[in-house]
Amino acid sequence: MQEQQTWWKCTECGYLFQAPAAPEACPSCKVKCTFVDATCYTPDCGGPESGKPDPRVAAR
Repeated sequence: MQEQQTWWKCTECGYLFQAPAAPEACPSCKVKCTFVDATCYTPDCGGPESGKPDPRVAAR
């Protein structure tokens, strides 16, 4: 069974992507920024097993 990767959201451009850890710079805008963990952890969006991002975090 493959381990689920974390969903990350760039605080600069809003780019949403999966990676084992947050990178130093955004793969989309190339800015060195902060990343928000956008992984779904609640049953509302399927939990961590779903492999989906949390729509509430993704929409911000």
